[in-house]
Amino acid sequence: MDIPRWVFLVFLLDLLCTACLSSDSSSSSNGSPGLPQKLLDFAKSRDFSEWMIGIRRKIHENPELGYEEFETSKLIRSELDKMGIRYTHPLAVTGVLGFIGTGKPPFVALRADMDALLLQEMVEWEHKSKVPGKMHACGHDAHVAMLLGAAKILREHQEEIRGTVVLVFQPAEEGGGGAKKMIDAGALENVDAIFGLHVAPHLPVSVVASRPGPLLAGSGFFEAVISGKGGHAAIPQHSIDPILAASSVVVSLQHLISREADPLDSQVVTVAKFQGGGAYNVIPDSVTIGGTFRAFSKESFMHLKQRIEEVVTKQAAVQRCHATVHFFSEEKPFFPPTINDESLHEHFKKVAGELLGPSNINDMQPMMGSEDFSFYQEQIPGYFFFLGIGFDTGEHYESGHSPYFKINEDGLPYGSALHASLAIRYLLDQQQKFLSVEGGHRDEL
Repeated sequence: MDIPRWVFLVFLLDLLCTACLSSDSSSSSNGSPGLPQKLLDFAKSRDFSEWMIGIRRKIHENPELGYEEFETSKLIRSELDKMGIRYTHPLAVTGVLGFIGTGKPPFVALRADMDALLLQEMVEWEHKSKVPGKMHACGHDAHVAMLLGAAKILREHQEEIRGTVVLVFQPAEEGGGGAKKMIDAGALENVDAIFGLHVAPHLPVSVVASRPGPLLAGSGFFEAVISGKGGHAAIPQHSIDPILAASSVVVSLQHLISREADPLDSQVVTVAKFQGGGAYNVIPDSVTIGGTFRAFSKESFMHLKQRIEEVVTKQAAVQRCHATVHFFSEEKPFFPPTINDESLHEHFKKVAGELLGPSNINDMQPMMGSEDFSFYQEQIPGYFFFLGIGFDTGEHYESGHSPYFKINEDGLPYGSALHASLAIRYLLDQQQKFLSVEGGHRDEL
C-alpha cells in the first residue's frame, strides 16, 4: 500500500516531537537535580526567613479558635494579594484556597491549619499571645507561615511548575473537622494528591519523620450523664448514688481495651472528665463523665463506639441509675485514621532526602494522636509528616497543647522549602507519567 510522502513526514515529525517532550520532561523530573537545595537556600535567605518569622509572630500574638480565624484569614489573603496569587474565599467560614501555576492539570494540594487552642500562654516572651485564654499551642501559626512561605517560593520559581499547586488554608482542625467542611466546599476539586505537615518539638531542626500506611489513629469524643437520686451522704440508703455508678463505668470502660481489644490492634479509651457534686456531705443527683476513644481501623473504631454506649448504660443500670451517652458527631465529627499513601511515601523520601539528606529522615511508629488531614486522605492519596522544630540546647521540650509550648523558628525555612519541593516534583512526575502513557498510545497507532 503506497503512503503519500507528506503523510510519512507528518508521522515522523510527530514521533520526534513526542521524543523531545519526553526527554525534556524526563530531565526535569529526574531533574532539576539541585532544585530542592536551591529552594531551601532561597528560603533560608535572611530577608525571606525574617519575613516568614514575622508572619508567624503576628498570628501567634492574635490566636483565634476554630471557625473564628477571621483576622488570620485576612492576613493570609493580604499576603497572597501582595504575591499576585489568585485565591477563593471564604470556604468553610474562614478558609482560603490559593492557586499557583498553569491553572491546568495535574493538580497537587498543600495544606495548613489555622486555629488556636483555649489555653492561657505561660511562655514569657516578646510575642506572647495578646488574647487572654487563647494560644497557638500546637504550632498552627507556624503551619500557616510555612505555607505562605511555600507560596512565595513557588511564585518566585513559577517556571518550574508543570501544573497547578493548590494552597489549602483550613480552619478548625482542633476538633471542629474543618477539613471535612473544606472538602464539602470543593477544596479538592480536580486535586490528585495532597501533602500536609505538623511541627514536632521532639525533633531537631532539619529532621523529618513519617511512615507509609497508618500514622495516626481515628478519634471520637463521648460524654455521658449518669442520673441517680441525690441525698445526704450520711444516709446513702435513701439515695441512688451516681458517683458510685460512674466509678464502675470508668473501670469497666478500661476492660474494653484490656479484655476485648486485640492486643495487636492498638485502641484507646480515656475518661478525662468526671464532674459531680459540690459538697462533701451531699450525694449529687447526677454525674457527667467524658473522654475520647481511638483506633487505627474503622471497624475497631465503630465497635468501640458501640461498646462504650452499652457499657455506660448497662453498668449504670446495675447501680439503679439511668445514663445517656452523646458522641457529638455533628459538633465534633469523628476523625478517620491518618493513613499515608505508599507511593507518596516513596516520593517524600526521595525529595526530603535531596533536601535534608537521607540520615535526617526518620521512620516513626504509629501514634494514637489524630488529625483531620485524614478526611482529605479518604478522598484522594495524601501524605502527612512531622517537621523538627526542636531546640539544640538540650532543654526539656513541651509537647503540643501545653501552655509552655514553643518552637524553634529556624525550622520554618525547611518546612516551606519542603512543601514547595514536594509539590513541584510531584507535578513533574505526573507529567512524565502522562507523556509516557501518551507515547505508548501513539506507538500502538
